[in-house]
Amino acid sequence: MRRIRYFDSETGNTIVFLTNNFKLAALTIAALYKNRWGIELFFKWIKQHLKIQTFWGQSENAVRTQVWIAISTYVLVVIAKKQLKLTQTLYEILQLISLSALDRTPIKKLFLNEDKQDVKEQNYNQLILL
Repeated sequence: MRRIRYFDSETGNTIVFLTNNFKLAALTIAALYKNRWGIELFFKWIKQHLKIQTFWGQSENAVRTQVWIAISTYVLVVIAKKQLKLTQTLYEILQLISLSALDRTPIKKLFLNEDKQDVKEQNYNQLILL
């Protein structure tokens, strides 16, 4: 094993890496790990905001296509929220759209209808198992 110590001047932290690559320079290995961390953060953001539970395909093209579809959907919902001046959260908007995806109700009318009961406030009269 090879131990590499790297001082990050941006954060002031010293980071230690373990690798089995003896050919690359220490700075190259540190840059690779830094880029990998950026990729990890990107996928964390995708999971939190785009609600991709699993990838349907395993090829690079399948993953790219699914991520781009999810990003496009997210951007469209953000644009709709801004243009329609909606007060609901993005999660609530996505839930309502997903429930009425095959409905012919215009999107403005979906959010103007105020007599709908909030899903979070529904009171089910069920037994609670302890």
